[in-house]
Amino acid sequence: MRPRDARFWALVVAIGLASGFLAGLFGVGGGILMVPALVLLLGVDQRLAHGTSLTAIIPMALVGVTGYALGDSVDWLAAALLTLGAAGGAVIGTAALHRLPERALRLAFAVFLIVTAARMFLEVGEPAGDPHLGLATAALLVLVGLFSGITAGLFGVGGGLIMVPAMVLLLSLPDALAKGTSLAVIVPTALIGTYRNARVRNTDLRLAAVLGVSGMLTAFAASQWSVTMDPRLSRITFACLMVVVAALMVFRKRAEAEPGLEA
Repeated sequence: MRPRDARFWALVVAIGLASGFLAGLFGVGGGILMVPALVLLLGVDQRLAHGTSLTAIIPMALVGVTGYALGDSVDWLAAALLTLGAAGGAVIGTAALHRLPERALRLAFAVFLIVTAARMFLEVGEPAGDPHLGLATAALLVLVGLFSGITAGLFGVGGGLIMVPAMVLLLSLPDALAKGTSLAVIVPTALIGTYRNARVRNTDLRLAAVLGVSGMLTAFAASQWSVTMDPRLSRITFACLMVVVAALMVFRKRAEAEPGLEA
């Protein structure tokens, strides 16, 4: 890890500001940017980066969901059902995080980014789900929450990349409403994951606090903008960012395996 001097903390604040902006704008936790930034820019261990990111997400998601709630863009019933599954998923994900090798984590994270970007490049089209919350749909939401919780615990992200499109398709929710609901679920999911990571010292609380507080400064403003933003533009912009980040993660893994590439 780089020395924790003034430049180090300036980079941490910049990463937090950018991550908070993404969290509020796209209804995700911000870990999509934080994890690779911590690893590539600050030299943080891959596993610790995942755990620290999940902790830093908490204040960002809190502020972001407040912005959406003020715009009446949170479905609290759907959020409760998703949280039921996400709570168990976070336990599974953090358990896997402590067992997988670091390089496997980095490659899996890069693949996760690429697959998600590919989905976001595709036009979702008209929602195919029933706008009414029936028993079958409720069960599906719990299942979606389970998978999003596993993703959050394993990769240090919020899980919104799974929840947002699922809510659009299953509940016919507008884009902004799905994002706000996703952030409402991310808060308890990240709390559970942080508790489990802290028990095995897999989160840097000081680093996470600076990231989280910095992200709070931009998450609220971005959540307000997201309510009026063109969903297609939002989706394509974020997908492009994920492709770039995934490429950086893969290249770093390759460079470590073949030292000659670093020259």
